Formats: sequence, C-alpha cells, structure tokens
Amino acid sequence: MKKIEAIIKPFKLEQVKQSLAEMGVQGLTVTQVQGFGRQKGRLEIYHGSEYTVDFLPKVKIEIVLGDSQSQSVVAAIVKAAKTGKIGDGKVFVFPIEEAYRIRTEERGEKAV
Repeated sequence: MKKIEAIIKPFKLEQVKQSLAEMGVQGLTVTQVQGFGRQKGRLEIYHGSEYTVDFLPKVKIEIVLGDSQSQSVVAAIVKAAKTGKIGDGKVFVFPIEEAYRIRTEERGEKAV
C-alpha cells in the first residue's frame, strides 16, 4: 500500500477531485494548509505599506491505496493540478505498512 500526499493550489482542488473520481478513487482527506517553497511568499501592499506574506494558502490531499494504483493516481494529480507556474505544488509517495478499518477490524488493502 502507498500513501500519496499532494500539496496543491486551492483553486485546483475541484479538478484534482474530479480526475480522481473518474479513476475510481473512493476516499481522500483534504486539509487546508499554509506554506511556501521556492516561491518564498509574495509581496502585498496594505494601506500603503509593503509586507511579505511568507505562508501561502495551499491544500493537502491524502490518499491511501494499493501499490498498483499509485503511479496512475500520481500522474492524474500532476496533470490536473499543473498550471506551469511557480507554486504548483508537490506530490509525495510513502509506503504504508498496515491499515485497519476500526468498524470491521479488516486489515491491509481490504481496510482501505
């Protein structure tokens, strides 16, 4: 099993969600987060004063699925989230040792 974490621009969430639904991805978790990478924030002007906004709004998507689906899901996320501009985000893939469904006590991929 794999856990996929994607950090994307908030306005791309619906496109990514739709793309994943078309692939049959049944469960995901979405969290509103803030951060910065190479873009290092942006300069804002408020009441005539300049200040730097270090942390930009982002969305983190988390998905746990079988090994066989991971590469195609990553490709779908990248395609749907890409604008070609700085700050598009990142996708991380982690191995998952075990998963448990609390209600039924199922284990492994059955629990996902």
